[in-house]
Amino acid sequence: MARKKFDETTDNHERWLISYADFITLLFAFFVVMYALSVVNEGKYRVFSDALGTAFGARAATPRPAIAPAPPISLPNLAAKRRAEAMRREREQLTALARDLTSTLAPLVKEGKVRVTQNSRGVSVEINASVLFDSGEATLNANSREALRALAVLLKGDPHTLQVEGHTDPAPIRSSTFPSNWELSAARAGAVVRLFTDSGVAAARMTVVGHGSNLPVAANDDLEGRARNRRVAVTILSALPDTTTEISTR
Repeated sequence: MARKKFDETTDNHERWLISYADFITLLFAFFVVMYALSVVNEGKYRVFSDALGTAFGARAATPRPAIAPAPPISLPNLAAKRRAEAMRREREQLTALARDLTSTLAPLVKEGKVRVTQNSRGVSVEINASVLFDSGEATLNANSREALRALAVLLKGDPHTLQVEGHTDPAPIRSSTFPSNWELSAARAGAVVRLFTDSGVAAARMTVVGHGSNLPVAANDDLEGRARNRRVAVTILSALPDTTTEISTR
């Protein structure tokens, strides 16, 4: 009897799954590429690389160190730099003014009757009261007017605020005009401000303060110390309270 011949080849109806899986893999890779390119940065590139490696069976790429972004400009730091620059310009302007004042009042500076100093408040010009007034009086003498007018010429073109302060020694004064050293010190400061105003310095820039004998700069034990404490101080106030340069010129 003849044997039956069997067809050893059978049709495989699931081969389409292989093509379908390849198509899905490629489609997945395509969308990963599109996503990664939508925002260009280091993190998305790493996602793209790892996704491709996973999709095609490769090992994940060795992670690269992240690139630190450039630090943004800090607004507080920028403000601090601008303030430092403004302070530098202010110090330079006040230093130049102090030198001009010293030069203008050079004869009185050499005699020790005027002191020009630069400190945290600004520039101060201390004038001995003996240069300006007779004893117990608040009327400027003729010799003082020329020096004060020269001072006013420099100050009227300067934008800073001026504070004029009167000071006395502790010796009591009792007169019909000045019942105490308070009135005398304030009246002397006012007389200087009045001359500055007449010489072209804007009145709105100036204030008058009378300290009496409360802020001595020397001991009142001898004539020299008391003479120094009788003074009028003209302070050109700094526009910046942080100015700390201190220069003394005599």
